[in-house]
Amino acid sequence: ELTHPIKHALLVAQSDTNSTDISKIKVLYAHPQVFSQCSHFLANLTDIEVKPADSTSAAMLIVNELKRDDVAAIGSEAGGKLYGLHAIESNLANQKENHSRFIVVAQNPVDVPLQIPAKTTLVMATTQTPGALVNALLVLKDNGINMTKLESRPINGNPWEEMFYLDVEGNLQDGKMQETVKQLTAATRFCKVLGCYPSEEIKPTAVSAVQALNDIK
Repeated sequence: ELTHPIKHALLVAQSDTNSTDISKIKVLYAHPQVFSQCSHFLANLTDIEVKPADSTSAAMLIVNELKRDDVAAIGSEAGGKLYGLHAIESNLANQKENHSRFIVVAQNPVDVPLQIPAKTTLVMATTQTPGALVNALLVLKDNGINMTKLESRPINGNPWEEMFYLDVEGNLQDGKMQETVKQLTAATRFCKVLGCYPSEEIKPTAVSAVQALNDIK
């Protein structure tokens, strides 16, 4: 598990950034999620065509290939340098503290020593009965396992049914975690461990919770 601070910038192919006026930008490329993260900045722009890209790197590649002074992308300054782009404005995100989380994926599982703080990611599907999800989550509570993330995704071919992805604090080498997985398997229709990995400790930011909520609006 790795987290990386993300600072969005307005990137252009022109090397002389002093001569690049934002008002000249007519087309802007970025990943749709980036557009939502920078909505306040975009609201102040006029007469700009926003075009979604498959990824941030794809957006920067397009700008690099077009090399037009009226085309720009939103991405990190470090990423822009890889594509020969230059920042003409920085810190575009609504929230000043913006981090992306990455998981390093391996083909074969790697045992995490018990001395290292770890997380385990699971996917499960509950039965379509009242309280089924609550009963599954109570397994975590009863075993003293802290859940750090819960996310639902639709099940293809099964309308209105969802799978649940969970991140929990626990090491699969630990007996308590193994017992928890066993009980979750019994309490759900489907349960699978996707992986166990060292967790990264993230220090609290200087931005208050109230300010963070205001930035979202």
